[in-house]
Amino acid sequence: MSQIFNLCLATDTLAADAEQLGVTIADLQGIQIEVVATLVNRAKTAQPTNTKWQLQLDYCITLPLKSLAAQLYWPTWQAEQVGFADYLWEQTCLECFLAGELINSAVSINENNNKTNPYMEINASPDGRYALYQFADYRNPATLPLAPLLQGNGQTRASIDWKATPFSVSNAAHNAALQAGSMPTSSFNGPLIAGAKTYHFERSFYLSLNQLSQVQTTNDEIGIEYIHPCVILSFDTKFGKTALYFAPNHAVPPDFHDTQYWSIFDEKVAMLKPHSIL
Repeated sequence: MSQIFNLCLATDTLAADAEQLGVTIADLQGIQIEVVATLVNRAKTAQPTNTKWQLQLDYCITLPLKSLAAQLYWPTWQAEQVGFADYLWEQTCLECFLAGELINSAVSINENNNKTNPYMEINASPDGRYALYQFADYRNPATLPLAPLLQGNGQTRASIDWKATPFSVSNAAHNAALQAGSMPTSSFNGPLIAGAKTYHFERSFYLSLNQLSQVQTTNDEIGIEYIHPCVILSFDTKFGKTALYFAPNHAVPPDFHDTQYWSIFDEKVAMLKPHSIL
């Protein structure tokens, strides 16, 4: 099983965004983004601990128009790009915020005996770059660039693992195919769907939970209490860059760090049983 999130577009600048992109408000509201969160147990023993649990995040983006697909910044995934990088939110960025006891028990920047509410942020670019950060409480620290989240040993940077090698189309190839009229009506990281009228983009990655704490937990104590998957889509228009912000719920203006809009993480729903792993 998995916990599924259907992300909504922030609407505070919707009319201006539609004008810049040369589409209607309804076209922008037709963009669909689904994020699937799954707890995958990689343990081979009957009593797994959090050293084998991974949080898998699958992002599926569906654009309703060829013109939007042509303007979307969606770089090709490249193995040599995989690694830590700051400022990923300045372009198309796949994000997820997490809070709970697992984050509290990590080697923490919080010096107040957990009287505040620590949380972590994952940023991932379609090209393979990523960043993980920890906050003691709301946007604290605020100085950029942020210090990377460290693993439980306090020395190694936390990281994500990409699920398989995505098959993607870069913007240059995308635009060339569109201009030549050779792009199929559906273009994404998988088999083409005959007759489809939408454009799909997908990425998936894992977060190994043993990086966040040296404390061993059982199946019933994963330690993630809140989750907030988000996406920033960046478009290159003739007027410059336009960013659209997606999340399950939004503050106004959009603020992914505002925890009152986060969702409760349902571990039982998200948990994939060991025998279900292929």
